[in-house]
Order: sequence, then structure tokens, then C-alpha cells
Amino acid sequence: MPLHTAQTGPSHPALARLWNYLADVTGALGVGLESCTVDHDTPVSAYVALDGRLPAYPDRDVALLWDEIHGWAAAVETHSGEDLIVIRYLGGPSVAPSAPRVAEFTAAVRDDDHRIGCLAPPKLRALGTPADLDAVLSEVV
Repeated sequence: MPLHTAQTGPSHPALARLWNYLADVTGALGVGLESCTVDHDTPVSAYVALDGRLPAYPDRDVALLWDEIHGWAAAVETHSGEDLIVIRYLGGPSVAPSAPRVAEFTAAVRDDDHRIGCLAPPKLRALGTPADLDAVLSEVV
């Protein structure tokens, strides 16, 4: 049974798997699934609020962002309610790396360790159909 299935509008076949993947990731990060939101629009994306601040941005909240094209990114909130400022992308071969890999990336961002991640947004996959995204997520959950 999927962890989270509440949604509005037409059903997206990958959403149940995405919520299960997010549960794995938030578990590895030590935060609750309640810290997540998912945007069902195309491209599908997710937001994970993180506890604490980064030394380089002591006055800004920190979050992880995920989307089906670029995968994971670390970002900081702006004070004006505008888009978040992406500070680093995880990159890699998949938009859905293992939860421990996302946790490792998050720790590297917190430690200002630039050996993991990249500054430019990687294009890890082309936007496909909802069934294509479901297939990608089925490989990790």
C-alpha cells in the first residue's frame, strides 16, 4: 500500500512511488515526511524542508529540491518569497539516487564539501511520460 496517495486532479502513475521514495530519503535524512511537498505539474517536483542553517547562509532556511529532469539540488530560501536559490546539484547517473546517496550529498552541502555535487544543473533525463517517470522510480522503491 502506498505511503501517501492524497492528490487532486487526475491521477499521476508515479506519485505513489515518488512519495515512497521521499519517505526513504527523509528517513535517511532524519526528517519527517511532513517536511515534503510535491508539485504534480510537469515536470513533477518535490521540496524537502531541512532543519538547521548553512554557515555560508546563516539567515536562510535550507531545503532540498527534486525534479524529474535534474534530480536533487540543495537550495536556500530567499527573504522576499521569490524562487529559492540553488547552491548545488547532486548530479549523477539517475534523477532518483539511493536515499543514502542523497543523505551523503546533504551532509556534504552542510559541511561545504564540494567533492559531491556540481554547480550547473545536470540534465539527467528528458521529460517523458508519467509512465516513464514511474519506471525510473520503480528502480529505487
